[in-house]
Amino acid sequence: MRATHLAIPDVVLLEPQVFGDDRGFFLESFNQREFEKAVDRKINFVQDNHSLSAKGVLRGLHYQIQQSQGKLVRVVAGEVFDVAVDLRKSSPTFGRWVSAILTAENKHQLWVPEGFAHGFLVLSESAEFLYKTTDYYAPTHERCIAWNDNSIGITWPAGLHPQLSIKDQAGMSLEQAEVFA
Repeated sequence: MRATHLAIPDVVLLEPQVFGDDRGFFLESFNQREFEKAVDRKINFVQDNHSLSAKGVLRGLHYQIQQSQGKLVRVVAGEVFDVAVDLRKSSPTFGRWVSAILTAENKHQLWVPEGFAHGFLVLSESAEFLYKTTDYYAPTHERCIAWNDNSIGITWPAGLHPQLSIKDQAGMSLEQAEVFA
């Protein structure tokens, strides 16, 4: 597995080694030892999630203010523009974002650590999105930052009109949001 630390170094793009021929392919989608070496810390995942979304669906920017979740995300069908926003007030990259294109074809994964908001926009006709989390879903602690907050300035792919849930339509600005110390 090749690990690339992005412009916010705690966010890591992981590229598994893929063995393929005319019959198909094989890859190791998760290896605890290799993953911990790539992110340089011990991680314990407690929950796996799987979503299906149509083209133009934007989910996020979600985080939990308590029981903060680290997420290892990947796409097994389709293509998404995946985003992580640093919400750690003490971080030199507070309020900044990084992104990656995750597709079923490239098989890349993104590690989004605790203390970050996360979201994605579906670029293909549909996308199946899988993610492992380091803590359990806690709806009372879930928060949402507006996907189009100007103070963050995410450059989303052009040409799509995002479809948002009611919860995501009510996302707040970074300035109004509860963040991490």
